[in-house]
Amino acid sequence: MRNLNNEYQDSDDRKYAYDFDYRLRDFIVRSLQPFFIKGNALEMGCFEGVFTKTLTTHFEDLSVIEGSSELIEKAKANTTGSNVKFILSMFEKAEIKEKFDNIFLMHTLEHLENPTLVLQKIRSWLSDNGRLFLVCPNANAASRQIAVRMGLIEYNSAVTEGEFKHGHRKTYSLDTLENEALLAGLKTYSRGGVFFKPLANFQLDKALSEKVIDEKYLEGCYSLGMLYPDLCASIYTICGK
Repeated sequence: MRNLNNEYQDSDDRKYAYDFDYRLRDFIVRSLQPFFIKGNALEMGCFEGVFTKTLTTHFEDLSVIEGSSELIEKAKANTTGSNVKFILSMFEKAEIKEKFDNIFLMHTLEHLENPTLVLQKIRSWLSDNGRLFLVCPNANAASRQIAVRMGLIEYNSAVTEGEFKHGHRKTYSLDTLENEALLAGLKTYSRGGVFFKPLANFQLDKALSEKVIDEKYLEGCYSLGMLYPDLCASIYTICGK
């Protein structure tokens, strides 16, 4: 039995969320926003509610489903004053009758034991013209391929010990991510990558804090990622029925 209240805790050798993760979310929103459609939205997995707060600026009718009671409380605190509906449930057991025009599964699919089952449920929750925004860390990110060649990771799509402790069960590339959606009966309308990633998260944090790199550098990596999606930090597919 998994305890989601434990999986998001920092470990001795790996933080669950780095400062760069929050910056990356902003770049992800910039990439996905042109595909948002008018209507309601469902966020699946909210962590501490930072992305939830961002979604409240785009959708007046927002629901969140999360399996960690502790994270729901943190997300509620971060979205005080917003009319967000929170549902405490594992995705696999959730029973939702409402249909959604926009569903966000952001850096969460890689945590699931049975991704096909969850994606099939999501398909049933989509409105007829609804869109699923499916985003995952990228197995082929440039920084990860460098780590493989340094002997730090066995192969690109391996799940490291630190990742497993934080709930990861699979590491996706663009082709396996799109195939996962296909197996669940979803159709891909767009796919791509966000932010060319030359360094690991902790290295980016350190380089920013010591002013080795700056915002212009981050913007350059974001722009370069549009040319090399397979080497980006995150990959995405936008799906529908």
